[in-house]
Amino acid sequence: MVILLLGGGGREHALAASIAESPLCDRLIVAPGNAGIAMLAECRPLAITDPSAVVALARELDAGLVVVGPEAPLAEGVADTLSTAGIPVFGPSRAAAALEASKSFTKEVCDACAAPTAGWARFDAAATARAHIEAAGAPIVVKADGLAAGKGVTVAMTVDDALAAVDALMAEPGAEVVIEEFMTGEEASLFVLADGEVAIPLASAQDHKRAFDGDEGPNTGGMGAYSPAPVLDAVVETRAMETIVRPVLAEMARRGTPFRGLLYAGLMIEGGNPRLVEFNVRFGDPEAQVVLPRLRSDIVPLMMAAGEGRLAETALGWTEAVALTVVLAARGYPGGYAKGEAIGGLAAAAAVEGVRIFHAGTARGTVSGTAAGTGAGEGDILSAGGRVLAVTALGRDLVEARARAYRAVDLIDWPGGFCRRDIGWRALPADADSTGR
Repeated sequence: MVILLLGGGGREHALAASIAESPLCDRLIVAPGNAGIAMLAECRPLAITDPSAVVALARELDAGLVVVGPEAPLAEGVADTLSTAGIPVFGPSRAAAALEASKSFTKEVCDACAAPTAGWARFDAAATARAHIEAAGAPIVVKADGLAAGKGVTVAMTVDDALAAVDALMAEPGAEVVIEEFMTGEEASLFVLADGEVAIPLASAQDHKRAFDGDEGPNTGGMGAYSPAPVLDAVVETRAMETIVRPVLAEMARRGTPFRGLLYAGLMIEGGNPRLVEFNVRFGDPEAQVVLPRLRSDIVPLMMAAGEGRLAETALGWTEAVALTVVLAARGYPGGYAKGEAIGGLAAAAAVEGVRIFHAGTARGTVSGTAAGTGAGEGDILSAGGRVLAVTALGRDLVEARARAYRAVDLIDWPGGFCRRDIGWRALPADADSTGR
């Protein structure tokens, strides 16, 4: 069949790699894609948040399945329009996507089904939000009540930091914030395939949100990840499914908005007890880059079963290997950064045993001599975003996967990039090198 995948980041490159391996996929088109995705699929320009444009391309291609990668098209109702047009789609409806698009909606659902999460309050005025923070004190968490590309969260350790976060988030007219209690513990991610009734957990992962080593610096979309996450063992997974995921899915169905697709539960785990941090309604980035390479099962039938309510008929197989990914980002990210810088050494890096390189913010083209030095020519890979590459490695254990990933990272020639050197540090043996060197 023809499969259309929407998106152009590292998550979509990982999805494209898995979809392309399916015997069911005769032709894969990715819109808009990126320079790495273009090496394994046909890329098309497309306004992916325009439902009518997506339907038009799907019909032109006679697509047998449309896979929605990022959250923005889901929040705009792309899955609804495709379903109405009779085109099979992997991704939840707009109403179900509110689990990510609105932090306050998620909190209301959790309250309705008694799913454990942080105490919270929503504010539509900066003055009342500031008063709440001054009364509650710090540490405290400030979140944009809407989509923020993984960066609309401030874990404020001081009242002044929290007040500044409120002022920044509410600078736009109509903005709202959710302020939550600070939860202690260790954070991990649980991914679940759901078909409206049945929910099947996928492999766990743990990512690193802070920009710099030692979990310092601002929150980012994710600077690296590994799978599985030891803190999310079988016992904790069962608790999370029974106390959070299944009650929430049952509440969504009760409301007449069943969730079909990929539900990503960010969990805070303390003493073996999980509490919900947030939901996403699509694969995480960079978690997809460590979860999907470990999946042995054909992903396409799983996606189709989720959309058609047939997950009870499916089974999952996983490799025993451990996966770890290191994100290379442009210097200055998540603030301002340069684009159009040439990146070399990718072939040598990809040749390291067990390594795959997933592109996120990349493009193909020619750079000027001032943008990235000399020696660049037609067909070069250029930086085109904040998070640019994810270097993923499989290994027998975390130590081997990590060593392979950093060996590949060190072969990449990109002076304008940086990475964390401590990915996986929480799960490393006590005697392991924690510097990634």
